[in-house]
Amino acid sequence: MSQEPTIIQGGMGSGVSNWRLARAVSERGQLGVVSGTALDQILGWRLQDGDPGGHMRRALAAFPIPAIAKRVLDLYFIEGGKAPGTGYKRIPMPLIDAPPSVRELTIAANFVEVWLAKETHSNPVGINYLDKLQLHHLPATYGAMLAGVDYVLMGAGIPLKYPAVLDAFANHQPAAYPLNVTGAQAGDDVLMRLDPKDYLDRELPPLKRPKFLAIVASNTLAQTMLKKANGRVDGLIVEGPTAGGHNAPPRGALQLSEKGEPVYGERDIVDLAKLAALGVPFWLAGGYGTAGKLREALAAGATGIQVGTAFAYCEESGLDPDARRTILADVAAGKAHVFTDPLASPTGFPFKVVTLEGSNSEKEVYDARPRVCDLGYLREAYRTPDGEIGYRCPAEPVTVYVSKGGTREEAEGRKCLCNGLMANISLPQMRGKYLERPLVTSGDGLEDLTRFLRPGSLSYTANDVLDTLLAAPAES
Repeated sequence: MSQEPTIIQGGMGSGVSNWRLARAVSERGQLGVVSGTALDQILGWRLQDGDPGGHMRRALAAFPIPAIAKRVLDLYFIEGGKAPGTGYKRIPMPLIDAPPSVRELTIAANFVEVWLAKETHSNPVGINYLDKLQLHHLPATYGAMLAGVDYVLMGAGIPLKYPAVLDAFANHQPAAYPLNVTGAQAGDDVLMRLDPKDYLDRELPPLKRPKFLAIVASNTLAQTMLKKANGRVDGLIVEGPTAGGHNAPPRGALQLSEKGEPVYGERDIVDLAKLAALGVPFWLAGGYGTAGKLREALAAGATGIQVGTAFAYCEESGLDPDARRTILADVAAGKAHVFTDPLASPTGFPFKVVTLEGSNSEKEVYDARPRVCDLGYLREAYRTPDGEIGYRCPAEPVTVYVSKGGTREEAEGRKCLCNGLMANISLPQMRGKYLERPLVTSGDGLEDLTRFLRPGSLSYTANDVLDTLLAAPAES
């Protein structure tokens, strides 16, 4: 692929944008993207399921640091899979000073997902990270770069200090990244650090520095990234509030609709002419997943579009097959519904939730869940009274959260996204007799998926999506 892609496949939720989906899109010459969220957890649990198909072990056999691959397999692989009805072995939660075994798993996991996505072709592949999940940035990025990742996409924050990480790791040099710590004071050490030489057992040639695409929701943020980032920003992805997953909060005072959803206004509309004047490639996302919208984006000066929801429900995605069929049946029947929940996410960002019977989208189902935080990806780092760094999540037990300086009001309505997203991809944790339930997200365009469904069918492929998006306009 000698030029920038016209279509970028979105990096949806943990394991939904998996290596199979990214591979299918990249094989067509567009940009397939794997989600970088919780890949350490996903690799560890896939191995505990016995690694069906042997894909994880095949990728680990190609990992350039064999000793790390062996340690990962020794820790997590179970021949034939764990016993039915038992829970997964817990993987330690992320910390600013995580032990080597945790970082090794993260490095290996990001390598595995990118390597598998690139295995059958020579076209570029990207990986998507959330800036709010900062504790994994350094080992995750290094692992993806060891696999030759071509693009890194990052949103859910303002990652001004990230480009320099790519520059350092390209030469296997140490890198640092600041952790956002609530209540931090001048002089506190809030830097995360990683020196690749602590993990390498031999010298490796320089790595390719991937292109960095910042995901933004406003002209102001786009300008800030280009002017103040500590390295090269190669392009921008502009996400509107109709995109799935987390949305940027509305600008100004929060107002809710009669349904209880955040109301977006004129201040939340991006000026595309000003964006084009910045002089870097940009892609439009959120409500642009049609051939007509693609042509509209190109006419406005965009390089192309990013599409999430349409790919999230195709056969190659990692979404649980039963959940996918049920939701697509609702789509076909005109009953599918997406609610932009202002409270569900522990991050405080609005989060889109698909109404799905038996899932944590239903209040009574979620209220029956034991309130626990044991994956910890969305925890907030905070300064404790003795000057140390602690971690808290408004979705953990309320009394625990309050004991760490949080408030009951902040915990009201919060849901555990981490466990819900793992259940979404057929990796639900079992605790005693309780099995985690899904919490599916989607963009507002969910009901439009009927255009991919043939009569009598509740499935379609990534190629069907690409064929539809790239279709030439009909002759008038």
